[in-house]
Amino acid sequence: MMTTGIDLVEINRIRALYSTAFIERILSKKERQFFEDIQNESRRFTFLAGRFAAKEALFKALKKGDKTMNFADITILNDEDGAPYIESFPKGQLYKTELSISHTDLYAVAIVLLEIKE
Repeated sequence: MMTTGIDLVEINRIRALYSTAFIERILSKKERQFFEDIQNESRRFTFLAGRFAAKEALFKALKKGDKTMNFADITILNDEDGAPYIESFPKGQLYKTELSISHTDLYAVAIVLLEIKE
């Protein structure tokens, strides 16, 4: 069985919510380490917006989801070619995942495909 989730985020909305508490609520520890190394301010916001959209899309793909799961429980990294992938999330071993994130100056969008492993 396959499910999908998609989310679109306004980057200015992320700018308005930006704070240390917001970063800690949205990003996992590994993601925060990567985020802290981003020097370009615009890139920092597109990174945050993309991760936010990807995690929202994952929750939507899970349908009912896991009511105990938080954004920071999900780790999204990039492979050697720069493509994002979901490294881990609670109960993630049950699923094969595919992820795509894209953004413009105004929006970030993400789509997640989940397939139950057999």
